[in-house]
Amino acid sequence: MNDLPTLDGLMSLLTYDPARPLLFNSFPFFVLFIVFYGGYLLFLKKANARILYLFAFSCFFYYKSSGWHLVFLLLATAVNFSLGHAIFSAVQQRWRRYYLWASILISLGILAYFKYTLFFLNTLSLVLDKNFGTVDILLPAGISFYTFQTLSYTIDIYRRQLAPLSAGAAGLRAWAKASLDFSFYVSFFPQLVAGPIVRASEFLPQIRKPLSPERGAGAQALLLIMGGLFKKAVISDYIKVNFVDRVFDAPLMYSGLENLLAAYGYALQIYCDFSGYSDMAIGLAILLGFHLPENFRNPYRAASVAEFWRRWHISLSTWLRDYLYIPLGGNRHGRWRTYLNLMATMLLGGLWHGANWVYVLWGALHGVGLSLERFANEKNTIVADHPGTRPWVSFMLLLVLQAGIQIALILRAFDGSLDMQGLWRYSLGNAVILAAFASTLLLAKAVPAIQRPVSIWLTFNFVTFGWILFRAGAIGSTQPPLDTTAQMLGQISGAFHAAILPQVLQAYPWFFALAALGFLLHFFPKRLYLSIENRFVNSPAFVQSLVLALAIWVVVQASGAEVVSFIYFQF
Repeated sequence: MNDLPTLDGLMSLLTYDPARPLLFNSFPFFVLFIVFYGGYLLFLKKANARILYLFAFSCFFYYKSSGWHLVFLLLATAVNFSLGHAIFSAVQQRWRRYYLWASILISLGILAYFKYTLFFLNTLSLVLDKNFGTVDILLPAGISFYTFQTLSYTIDIYRRQLAPLSAGAAGLRAWAKASLDFSFYVSFFPQLVAGPIVRASEFLPQIRKPLSPERGAGAQALLLIMGGLFKKAVISDYIKVNFVDRVFDAPLMYSGLENLLAAYGYALQIYCDFSGYSDMAIGLAILLGFHLPENFRNPYRAASVAEFWRRWHISLSTWLRDYLYIPLGGNRHGRWRTYLNLMATMLLGGLWHGANWVYVLWGALHGVGLSLERFANEKNTIVADHPGTRPWVSFMLLLVLQAGIQIALILRAFDGSLDMQGLWRYSLGNAVILAAFASTLLLAKAVPAIQRPVSIWLTFNFVTFGWILFRAGAIGSTQPPLDTTAQMLGQISGAFHAAILPQVLQAYPWFFALAALGFLLHFFPKRLYLSIENRFVNSPAFVQSLVLALAIWVVVQASGAEVVSFIYFQF
């Protein structure tokens, strides 16, 4: 009898616990989803009941993830649904514009209050040298994602690219149907808390589309869910807990070699974490009969920063392009205006990632990278994002980055935090790193066939050095972000100690094994992935069940006692 579920255990599944929010990679989620999915199958042929049932579960899922912040999700939904209809119905252009700005200001106002109040007060206190006290504001899960989704709805209506769901609605029944469909779109639980960011124009036509079983769709969904869970719970979580976090929390206790390995490890960790969530979200959506957009496309295969952003967090980068960069003028108003628009877009994109000046600097770093590549393209010296790109543009980006590091070292020497001997040692190390990158550049020049692989290698390093800054500003970091960044770069430059590699390999064998596996899978040829998917989809149900059981066993064995939250969970 003691093995039977207790009333307290059952209630814990139904109530919100701030210390244990509901996550895709947790056992309670799979228990709840199996129960929910059994009921969902009963409503496949009944559109209204199916949508209402799924909307109710989505609200419950969000409540389990973020508590009573559900109220703000519903408020954003109601406001933008109403303003979308007002924009569509207004006869005069100025009223259409007023309603659009009301949607933008209310949506961004709610986002700004939760996400940027503390950032604003802390910045103001530094500028005015005045203490404004402490304010305790808990960021609702996924607010950055659903804010952009609701804005895509009202902006597209204003542009006359989309008719609102309420268009032509007559009577209470029609209005209830339209509002239910929009609420369902905003709250759809697979992508609610960490994306992909789904455009209204992509998702709304799917809502009442008759569901018909597609051959192999269930197997494809399971493969995505298993793959995403493996990337997140096995690769990302293990290398985070057992190596990356240790080095980032105390860079000076580790050699430059270990700091560099931690930077590469974090590049893999954040990719496996975020793309793993996206894969699970897409797989769960397929099980429910919906298709979400691809969000990652092997981003570390990019040979330029521009190509990286076409492969990384695709739903965000395309959103910023269509709703920020192009409205600012894009590349239509001359060279310098284009550079300004790129910088503004990436600065705001950086701020979207977190309320911290470190994220603004990270966005600025990528803005500079995009601008330099654009400059090179305009001069017709190379085409930075062409498949046969010459790697020296990627090297130019690293040169700018290394110059910034050198300036920081000199400034530290001037303010007394670094003695002249240390400045000389770190500067020499910085020069050695730059020489190592230059040698790959010369090799590519001598062997044209490897130009793209070298460009990929140099671009990856540029992105990875940017990730150091990004990770240093993460919630829960134990020291100021710029201190962590400076210490890590300083160790890499001035205390590398490559000779200790055998000892590091011996001390962290599983880190190296999983990191190698992660990068190997990332660079797998696409045809092999398609072949594996095809074999799994066409295999007997018994084999699929066996593979699923094996995947679950591996995840359980690799997981720790505590479920590790997704990096993008509270964004």
